[in-house]
Amino acid sequence: MADLLPDTEVDAALAALPHWHRAGDTLVRTIKSPTFPDAVALVDRVAVAAETRNHHPDIDIRWRTVTFTCATHSAGGITALDVELAREIDRLAAG
Repeated sequence: MADLLPDTEVDAALAALPHWHRAGDTLVRTIKSPTFPDAVALVDRVAVAAETRNHHPDIDIRWRTVTFTCATHSAGGITALDVELAREIDRLAAG
């Protein structure tokens, strides 16, 4: 099981992830895509990346708006796996 990050490490990670915020024991980012198909394509890219890591975000899609929530449920909060996945989501959203 992955270890929970201390608050200082979560805060440091968030400083480098300006589109993300902490909501309790999770990292959250909402992305508005230009079109619904673009939103679904982003979700598909994230799904592939998550599957290769065997670490999956919660995903909420509402028309063109997608919200990604990262937490390691088995650890009960935020771990390095979530920070890494948030970075990958940012990379995929940018490109």
